[in-house]
Amino acid sequence: MTRCEFAYDDGAYVLGALAPAERAAYERHLSGCASCREAVAEIAVLPGLLGRLDPAGLEQILPPPAPPRVPALLDEARQRRRRERAADRRRYALTTLAAAGLALLVGVGTAVALPRPVDPPSVQGKPAPQVSMVAMRPVVAAGPVHADLGLTGTKWGTEVRMRCGYDARTSYGKAYPFRLVARGPNGATEQIGSWLAAPGDDLSFTGTTRFTDAELVSVELQKADGTPLLTYAVP
Repeated sequence: MTRCEFAYDDGAYVLGALAPAERAAYERHLSGCASCREAVAEIAVLPGLLGRLDPAGLEQILPPPAPPRVPALLDEARQRRRRERAADRRRYALTTLAAAGLALLVGVGTAVALPRPVDPPSVQGKPAPQVSMVAMRPVVAAGPVHADLGLTGTKWGTEVRMRCGYDARTSYGKAYPFRLVARGPNGATEQIGSWLAAPGDDLSFTGTTRFTDAELVSVELQKADGTPLLTYAVP
């Protein structure tokens, strides 16, 4: 048996909960549907009965209404957002601290591996004495590298400061490794440092050698394979 499509509208009709268009359609349907007319007749007395009820009496009979859910849900959402923001701040702080620690470690490694500024730091607020720089001379012919050199003798050896430029136009390619070598007595040698430079690079380099100013014979700038490019003979 097919159920009437208006079978569940009787209560809404009696209580006046239908929209005007729906109410008009339902009333047209009632003229031809005996089962819906009977359903309406059975509950037609409900509005009058409900109007006679005392609200105070209903409060004693019915259970207390549940608290509204919307304010509780909003409060829970706000608390969850606060917790998420606090967690985000903790993660940001930890990430920043880790990045700072990594930068410190990388900075320490870079300070050891890469060239340092030529100008020495001041000591006890007094500027360190300036070191006179002299140009290194090409070994064979003018090459793609030029450099100035400054030497400072100490009790434990010699401090070597160098300013080096790698010409922008060169046949060596995009980048090439170089090294600085000190020559001492009896053919002894010691590498002061090495670096990778690309055409157009300029750098400052500070290193040391165990050879004292009395022992140091010369300083050479070489290619990675040992081919000398520039030299400075210590007077």
